Amino acid sequence: MTSNAPVPMPTGDAEFDDAHRNDAAEPAEGGPGRKRPKPGERRVQILQALAAMLEQPGAERITTAALAARLDVSEAALYRHFASKAQMFEGLIEFIEQSVFGLINQLGDREPDPLLRSRRLVTLLLQFGEKNPGMARVMVGDALVFENERLQQRMNLFFDKIEAALRHNLREAAVLVGTSTPTVDAQADASVITAFCAGRLQRFARSGFKRVPTESLEHSLCLLLPAGRL
Repeated sequence: MTSNAPVPMPTGDAEFDDAHRNDAAEPAEGGPGRKRPKPGERRVQILQALAAMLEQPGAERITTAALAARLDVSEAALYRHFASKAQMFEGLIEFIEQSVFGLINQLGDREPDPLLRSRRLVTLLLQFGEKNPGMARVMVGDALVFENERLQQRMNLFFDKIEAALRHNLREAAVLVGTSTPTVDAQADASVITAFCAGRLQRFARSGFKRVPTESLEHSLCLLLPAGRL
């Protein structure tokens, strides 16, 4: 199955470069011989560094002191670009939302078959987490345990929207085959599939990124979304 899941991390205030790039390590606050970053570039570097730190298996809570040290700047320099650490995490969440829901919207335009649309939605979601391990930790809440509660609430809403997209697709599929209770069936199925996605991402994060979310995915999709339903 082909996938449109993104590999790159953010490249601007709304997008990132790959978190493995070394750009984030370049000091920004200017010193002798140091190039001052362009407007907005330091924000991107801070978020890149945060995402890269989250990719370390078993990483504990990330402090602003550790983040500043990674960037070779002062903590005060971080707060010139973000009002709080919670705002930094919000920048990562915005990237997750824009990337994943942007791809889901493309599926709606390109794939007329609601069952295939659902299968591809699951695939792109899990591949996104697999290719962006630091983001996967944010998605399942492991990176947000000691942070502001509103961050976890926002990720909860993210999965609610995933479930809603699946429910829409599955209701359409149920109507096509003449199911007597399409809404009820779609709601139950969407809930199970969303739980499967969240569980796969959580296992990935808690295994130190060893158990990939897409492991035996085709087999799982055949159980969750069998082609014979249409």
